[in-house]
Amino acid sequence: MSDAEPVLTRLDASDSHAAEEFFPRLYSDLRKLAAAMLAHEKPGQTLEPTGLVHEAYLRLAADKSAPLWQNPEHFFAAAARTMRRILVDLARQKSSQKKGGNSQRVNIDLDQFCSAELPNELLAVNEALIELSEREPIATQLVELHYFGGLTLEESAAALQISVRTAYRYWAYARAWLHMKLRAESKAES
Repeated sequence: MSDAEPVLTRLDASDSHAAEEFFPRLYSDLRKLAAAMLAHEKPGQTLEPTGLVHEAYLRLAADKSAPLWQNPEHFFAAAARTMRRILVDLARQKSSQKKGGNSQRVNIDLDQFCSAELPNELLAVNEALIELSEREPIATQLVELHYFGGLTLEESAAALQISVRTAYRYWAYARAWLHMKLRAESKAES
């Protein structure tokens, strides 16, 4: 991710050539991020890392209201969030009645809460994260950066401009809250 720093700085300065250079220089990092996210998906997934990167890039580039990225962590957080949304959209399509799916809540282990063996698991996690964001937006952003974005807690803390100790507290809180929420929903559906 260190290669991104000069390009991001030049993008802030509105260098027209930096935008052309931006995507190719970060492509390999984005592809690794996409591959890591897809590794949690069920085998036989039709979406491949290249397709996920391209779809995420198209969505990021099309969002004219998005602010410029402040640093590499900020960019990768936005990319991870966009990739997660793409995977959630695909899971919704797979589980919709129109596609022949049957929506059911399932109990999942928080340590592997994004394994997405079933599209419904990813949907349940997404719904829980949306609810968490209403209560604790910083904890939700930390989950997105650390778990989905692949940043360390230290890098995530820097991106969120909070102390590392605070990041660890938010991480513990988010894990416990998500575990409780997903377990309660699973029991309610049984």
